[in-house]
Amino acid sequence: MRHGKKFNHLGRTASHRAALLSNMASSLILHKRIETTVAKAKELRKYVEPLITKSKTDNTNNRRVVFAYLQNKESVKELFGIVSEKVASRPGGYTRIIKLGNRLGDNAEICFIELVDFNETMLAAAAEKAGKTRRSRRGATTKKEDAPVAVAAAPVAEEPSAEVVEEAAVAEEVIEEAPAVEETAAEEVATEEAPAAEEANEAPATEESTEEKGEDA
Repeated sequence: MRHGKKFNHLGRTASHRAALLSNMASSLILHKRIETTVAKAKELRKYVEPLITKSKTDNTNNRRVVFAYLQNKESVKELFGIVSEKVASRPGGYTRIIKLGNRLGDNAEICFIELVDFNETMLAAAAEKAGKTRRSRRGATTKKEDAPVAVAAAPVAEEPSAEVVEEAAVAEEVIEEAPAVEETAAEEVATEEAPAAEEANEAPATEESTEEKGEDA
């Protein structure tokens, strides 16, 4: 009886299922990504992630335990060498399942299962997203608080400063002085012309007096 056995048997005997998962785990460690059905990928995730956690502590006992499951020296060497360095800072969740749709023929759900830290494209996208600035409510409140200050400062900026007022007054004085200068110039010209006119009037008078003297003689 299978009372309480809720895991997926995958339609295989216990020995066949263990051999299947062992081979798939070795392939995943060596190639970092494999294509399989969704049902097998979900069972493989539960099988391989505890082995990856054991690889973080590199000692003889852990190597022997992992080798008992994988039965492959190359995959054990890869797991304790390259993979363990990559996943050292990750607290679980070492694999990712990406669904690809249904397979032609038996219509089974197909997917990729991959090691998260070896997908360079998604790692770069995550780093770029983390680098972008994020708007928060705290920033919004500060902006709202700054807004009235800016509005209040605007009318103050519109009021003319004392220097501008003084310059305007000086300009008006210059404009008022200009006609006065013109009037003084006109008066000077008139005073200069008046003696000249008097001299001109005196000249004919002297001529007439000389003529009269000549006639008398």
